[in-house]
Amino acid sequence: MVAHSGIATADSSRGDGAHDSEHDEKSRGMMDDDPPVRPNLGRRHSSWASMAQIEQMVSNDMLDTKTYGVSELREGFFDAFFLKPTDAPTAEDQEYARTTLPQAFDKGSPLSPKHFCWKQAHELRSLTARVTTTRAGIRLLKSCTAFLIAYILCLIPAVREWLGRYSYIMAVSVILNHPARTVGSQIDGAFFTIIGTVAGLGWGTIALLLSNSTMAARAGFGGVLATFMVVFMGILAWIRSTLVRFHQANLCAGIAITITTLAETQSRRIVWHKLFGYGVSWLCGQAISLVVCCIMFPDAGARPLSTTLHKFFAVTRDALVIPKPRDVRLRRTLARMYVELSVAYRDLRIDMSITRFRPDDIGELRNLMQTVIRTILSVETETLMFDNFDEGHDVTITVHSPSTNDPITPDNAASKVARLFARPTREILDCMLEGLGRCDAAIMDLSGYRNHLGPPPETSSDLASIQTRLENALASFDAVEHDLLNSGELPASSIDYADVIPLFLFSRHVRETAAAVQALVTKIEAMQGAPKWPRVYLPSYPFRQAIHRTNRQVRHDRGGITAASYHTTFSEIAKLLEKIKSRDYRPPARTRPSTPEPDAGLTGGSGVEATHPTMDAGTVDDGTETSKTSKRYEVWKVLHRLQGFESRYAFKVCLVTSLLSVPSYLQGTEWWDEYEAWWVVAVSWIMIHPRVGGNLQDLVTRAFFALLGAVWAGAGYAAGGGSPYVLAVFAMIYMVPMLYRFTQSSHPRSGLVGCLSFTVVSLSLQFHSNGGSVMRTATLRGLSFLVGTVVPIVVNWVLWPFVARHELRNALSSMLFFMSIIYRSVVAKYVYFDEGHEPTPDDIARSEMLEGRLREGFVRIRQLLVLTRHEIRLRGPFDPLPYSALTDSLERFFEYLIAVRQSALFYNPEYIRDDSAAAGKLLGFRRDAVAAILGNLYILAGALRSQRKVPRYMPSAAAARKKLMLRTMEFDDEMAKSMHDSERRRHKQWSEIYSYSYKESLTGCVAQLEELERYTKLICGVQGFDDNIEDESADDS
Repeated sequence: MVAHSGIATADSSRGDGAHDSEHDEKSRGMMDDDPPVRPNLGRRHSSWASMAQIEQMVSNDMLDTKTYGVSELREGFFDAFFLKPTDAPTAEDQEYARTTLPQAFDKGSPLSPKHFCWKQAHELRSLTARVTTTRAGIRLLKSCTAFLIAYILCLIPAVREWLGRYSYIMAVSVILNHPARTVGSQIDGAFFTIIGTVAGLGWGTIALLLSNSTMAARAGFGGVLATFMVVFMGILAWIRSTLVRFHQANLCAGIAITITTLAETQSRRIVWHKLFGYGVSWLCGQAISLVVCCIMFPDAGARPLSTTLHKFFAVTRDALVIPKPRDVRLRRTLARMYVELSVAYRDLRIDMSITRFRPDDIGELRNLMQTVIRTILSVETETLMFDNFDEGHDVTITVHSPSTNDPITPDNAASKVARLFARPTREILDCMLEGLGRCDAAIMDLSGYRNHLGPPPETSSDLASIQTRLENALASFDAVEHDLLNSGELPASSIDYADVIPLFLFSRHVRETAAAVQALVTKIEAMQGAPKWPRVYLPSYPFRQAIHRTNRQVRHDRGGITAASYHTTFSEIAKLLEKIKSRDYRPPARTRPSTPEPDAGLTGGSGVEATHPTMDAGTVDDGTETSKTSKRYEVWKVLHRLQGFESRYAFKVCLVTSLLSVPSYLQGTEWWDEYEAWWVVAVSWIMIHPRVGGNLQDLVTRAFFALLGAVWAGAGYAAGGGSPYVLAVFAMIYMVPMLYRFTQSSHPRSGLVGCLSFTVVSLSLQFHSNGGSVMRTATLRGLSFLVGTVVPIVVNWVLWPFVARHELRNALSSMLFFMSIIYRSVVAKYVYFDEGHEPTPDDIARSEMLEGRLREGFVRIRQLLVLTRHEIRLRGPFDPLPYSALTDSLERFFEYLIAVRQSALFYNPEYIRDDSAAAGKLLGFRRDAVAAILGNLYILAGALRSQRKVPRYMPSAAAARKKLMLRTMEFDDEMAKSMHDSERRRHKQWSEIYSYSYKESLTGCVAQLEELERYTKLICGVQGFDDNIEDESADDS
């Protein structure tokens, strides 16, 4: 467990601090004779502390770092060290891996019959409580009310005679766009469903007209309809899988084209009354849903946002209860909250809303809240600062210099620092807790949902007083820190001890979190001046982004949220990183005088651009394209896109719908229209998902509900002899739980097929002939729903199936590759940049946006890990432990990268950057340290992607890091001896700013890299010496 010990020490060193340096200088004041520096970040000497961690990973007897004065300058190559491979995970590692599993693994296996029965019983017991005490009951009431209105209208004989045989489409229309959603989403859904229906009916009408236009066309009547059907369904499928915004329109267009071209076509003539009845019934259903949504307990659109904001304040207040042990699951909750804030903001702007919240204000509020989450994640909650702190006394802060009667020594430095910082730090934490509580009250007052969501009435919403108290607490903290660091009584040697460094880091991170909370309080205080009456805000989300997104309820009804979110998130990350990794490499200038320069004509007439022998930061993340795109490349991109999953999904849709619709084009298949068997095509179109197909449990559940709806419909019709009153009672009993399953449960598609099966079968039985058995007719109609439900799942199993464990492996591979690009970008942009190319505020904003996307990526990976529990694996149970541990180690590696970026903002080694000779001396060591990490990440990512074994010997990043640190320490001593007093003071300031957090974060990356290697080897296996020989022997045999 060598690596674990290194991780534990380095984990407390995550640095932040890019946000409040200006405020610190103003509140603290600057000495007239001192040059402007950022004194808050540490005056810490951490080289030896960081070396201690490296020694734990790479001892001196494993690595000979002496060069005897010999050095070389290599352009583009690095010298890799290959040390003894890491040990296989032990029993202790397995126990550690169990602690990284998501919370869903605490429950029993979903494939266990015992767990399944217990879960269903628990759901039934909790259903009544949820319906009667939460908003779920109101949503269910709205859905049931709209459905029963449409259903009862369909039972009235006059309505049936007016609308014809397909009058039940009115109830189907209500189900597909039910009113259990916000008003804006309801209007949006009504618009798209009507547009889709018109498109389907129009295309089908054109097909019918052309099929009857000439004698030749009439001879090929079925072929013409099939061609139009395949072309239209292929286009719909491609749009459905790509442009999620038009999901409802695509769904309704597919149903409309099905009934137009497949229903009542045996006579080979156009039945215009069928089209009229279908269109009018659909419009009536949408009108009913819209009226119910707007009249009965309307949700104007701000409630989901208010719920998310209220949850944010609850989670952050819980996270700021310090000290306490490190809570991994609480940190994951904060990461999910980071994602949910973006989703709630997008849902507000993507649809129409009626609220007091201005969308622009919510956008700024979202950014400030995410900043608070980022700073909280940098705070290490396990601290010794408050061990001897008496919270019983009143908080009275007295600012003074450290007492000279009790000087600080290396022996009592930790206790002295803790005693000085404990009270102001505790006051800041208390102010933040109270401030977040008052912000919660203020936001809930603005939303109008405080009585429903909280907080309690006794919580004040006055922000001015807490703002003043927080400012005073910050000023007191800054004064204490300034006096301590500038008093000269804190020996430099005492800061080297590991028990002092975490105290400075903890107080520093609490200070940065307080600055973020202060900005949040200021924004909410400004929002309190908003108009008292709500206003109507039209959709304002950018169109190019909105077409790939949809609102909350449509995401739920569509199903497959985890798979769809995973693909969307990683696609967006890849697009953001494409600008970083697709840069033309420009080599540095030749360093040897004997090497000739390239011909000017070959380099565009300007020769090779002169650069310092450091990493070329200008080629990374500069927001510009460096290569011209040719027409051949554009053609290749289009052809490559046609090979994507969209085309595969379109092929599956065309295959399923065309094969199932064959009987409608044949002669002598009157049963097709008699039993309305065309619903098998419509149901297959509804149930075939672009991303996921469903597991065995889904197959059984959906098939059961498809038959249950038909059997219940037949029983209701037979019980009352076709009485509409009895059917209405049966509908009320059956549809209440079924609508709840469709609109609010985690299994919407099984609920949807159950709703459609009962509705269609029960209402179509009104046209049933008395000559046959009712149950036989109901069963045969139900078989259409059964086949339409089963076939898409089986096809998705056979053709390009979605396997969660395979997607999990690919996701981890992609994330490893993403980490390599982020590491390269951080090192080039924030660490080894050239003079004049310092990180700008725009660079920092882009980095934070990208980090937010990557946090979302880790959330999606863990959701995929949970999905693996629902899959049956024939070769044996799937072991999630190495995947969970690998995800956790990868996330820690990412956190260290964030700490490197944040602390590097305060690292400005001008004495190296301005001196090309000095930079050249460290170039080889820096290159080896960076290249070793990049090489390992590339190898591990490739092994996971291609499912091949990992090489036994990997380049040692720890050895390269150790060589760099030793050379840097030697170089510091050399520079210090040759400097004048003024330069020595400048060098001292740089050494202090080159903080513990920066060095320990880089060392933490190296430690986590060893963890990544160990768990990847556990997943993929280790390549032995004889593997290639065995493979060749197998090929020869």
